[in-house]
Amino acid sequence: MTAAAPINHLPDAILTTIIALLSDTRTRNSVALVSRKFRTLERTTRTSLTLRGNARDLHLIPTCFSSVTDLDLSLLSPWGHALLSPSASSTDPALLAHRLRLAFPSVTSLTVYSRSSSTVEIVASLWPRLRRVKLVRWHQRPQSNLGADFDPLFQQCHALSDLDLSEFYYWTEDLPPILEAHPNVARSLTKLNLLTASFTEGFRATEIRSITVACPKLQQLFVACMFDPRYMGFVGEEALLSISTNCPELRVVHLIDTSSLLNARGDPNDDGFTLEDAQIGRAALVDFFSGLPLLEELVLDVCKNVRDSGLALEVLASKCPRLRALKLGQFHGLCSAIGSRLDGIALCHGLESLSIKNCGDLTDMGLIEIARGCCKLAKFEVYGCKKITVKGLRTLASLLWKTLVDVSISCCKNLDAAASVRALEPIRDRIQRLHIDCVWQREIPQDFDLNQVNDYDVGVAVSQNGNDYMSWCDAFEQRISKKCKYGSDGDCSYMPTNGYANGNGHGNGNGFWGDETWERLHYLSLWIEVGDLLTSLPEVGLDDCPNLEEVQIRVEGDCRGRHKPTQREFGLSCLARYPQLSKMKLDCGDTVGFALTAPPGQMDLSLWERFFLSGIGNLSLSELDYWPPQDRDVNQRSLWLPAAGLLAECITLRKLFIHGTAHEHFMMFLVRPDLNLSLRDVQLREDYYPAPENEMSTEMRVDSCCRFEDALNRRPILD
Repeated sequence: MTAAAPINHLPDAILTTIIALLSDTRTRNSVALVSRKFRTLERTTRTSLTLRGNARDLHLIPTCFSSVTDLDLSLLSPWGHALLSPSASSTDPALLAHRLRLAFPSVTSLTVYSRSSSTVEIVASLWPRLRRVKLVRWHQRPQSNLGADFDPLFQQCHALSDLDLSEFYYWTEDLPPILEAHPNVARSLTKLNLLTASFTEGFRATEIRSITVACPKLQQLFVACMFDPRYMGFVGEEALLSISTNCPELRVVHLIDTSSLLNARGDPNDDGFTLEDAQIGRAALVDFFSGLPLLEELVLDVCKNVRDSGLALEVLASKCPRLRALKLGQFHGLCSAIGSRLDGIALCHGLESLSIKNCGDLTDMGLIEIARGCCKLAKFEVYGCKKITVKGLRTLASLLWKTLVDVSISCCKNLDAAASVRALEPIRDRIQRLHIDCVWQREIPQDFDLNQVNDYDVGVAVSQNGNDYMSWCDAFEQRISKKCKYGSDGDCSYMPTNGYANGNGHGNGNGFWGDETWERLHYLSLWIEVGDLLTSLPEVGLDDCPNLEEVQIRVEGDCRGRHKPTQREFGLSCLARYPQLSKMKLDCGDTVGFALTAPPGQMDLSLWERFFLSGIGNLSLSELDYWPPQDRDVNQRSLWLPAAGLLAECITLRKLFIHGTAHEHFMMFLVRPDLNLSLRDVQLREDYYPAPENEMSTEMRVDSCCRFEDALNRRPILD
């Protein structure tokens, strides 16, 4: 029997195709170490590269990636300093630009941090064939003429078709004059991302009209705007209709109110209705939807009441048959949920992703109608809907058990952590991504017994609205029961019964799920209020997640006025039960406290950081993104000494990104030779607005950053 031929005997064309399909960076690097042939094939097939390291080290710029077309320079060290200027490099900026052009001659897509227009001018001259550009700037806009940041780009890059300004701070008045001054480039734009989170008011109606007139070929449009009618230039019906009239080829439209971009959590006890209504009527929505027949993705996060939207959404379903993703904020009357007839949003049968935010009249019956009509949903998000309960969400999960893999539940009064987990038990062996709020206790209504929750009781409750719906519900139950009994589909994730199995909420083969393992869950996102503990997470039903790889935790609240917690640890140690957990994002950026001396009886931010990070050394993390808490009065987000010491105890950590500032001697804790020897990528990123213009003398400056990176690079790396 002849031995199998090794893989390197395959023709180069086949090997090239195989290697080109690899997306993981470390896997590609491993492939390049096999042989010179594999290295050459890997380098010629790599088209995307994020360049790290210090801009001063010209000799370390790689020259073997000549095929790269997508280049990211925004993360070069020192982060946030002007690229190609003496402050970022000790060498001649012209020499650095020359080396970049020689190393990456084929670049057509570029991401760069631009503190001033000089950076844009240089990169535009380096790569005049750029088709996609993303500018990044979290620092304040320098004093310059209107449009100075964009003029060099539009003058030299005539093939520009994609401009991303979502992380670039500028004035809304900067862009429209540039588009009007360069009509040929403006007409070639097909994607424009203007969702800048640092805006306070967003684009005005007249500016949106000017942008859409100048860019008639747009296919993707993302705009941060103001829908509040109390402001001058608010976006109303006229601005909405100008978008569909001037850009009829749009496939993706995101119109988001700036207050929503602040990511501030709403009050879970309000009724979901705002005091003012948006100046957008049903007739205007009908005309808007009718003018965009190619629409595939739509986000309308208005933050002001849009009432009786059901009829307009029916027009959306009929006029936009390609629609696959929809997010609606502050829309009410999505569907009537009366009888068995589908209406409103439930007629959008092709939806694969649906997000509903702050809908004041959405009920359990509305969720059921949505599940019946939108039977292809793979992603479902619900935020701030106060009338939905476990019954409705559980029934939705049951009806969508074959497709639903991504669920987010947030700020819903009747859905705390335990209730959210119970509602998703029908899909626990299928769900892959999950977000819940870590609200551990809530009041249970007197007339509602959680032990009697059953999806099909809802059908009984509405049987008086029509026999057709009851017949449909019975037929669905019988059909699923037969599949489970005879195994016709080979994979039955639940079996309908009356209530929980054995009446205790735990499945053992007779309930809605086969076991208690969240087998496919690989991403978990959590929101928790400052002062609460994470230790209750396993107790709500998330104790067995064998394949969980990434956790994102957002801690929000005001530490001022709070006394010292009774427990020493926040509870990160409880995450050690997840064996595959390797990535974490711990976001305490919305936690507000005292950076300096706190009043008697309270803790300053250094002690709160110790509370949050205690126990992190028990986790086998390889990558960590950490946002320190902040003191808004002095605009300071810093890593303090206790946090630096705790992070140094993470012996498996390879990548650490701190989204704030730090003292140099605190950072040196991370490179002690007796602690973590695996750490190889560390960076301070002040990616919040406004980023500090000039660091304090004791903070990480350019020289401090270089000294730390030198100390990090001197350590031996085993792999």
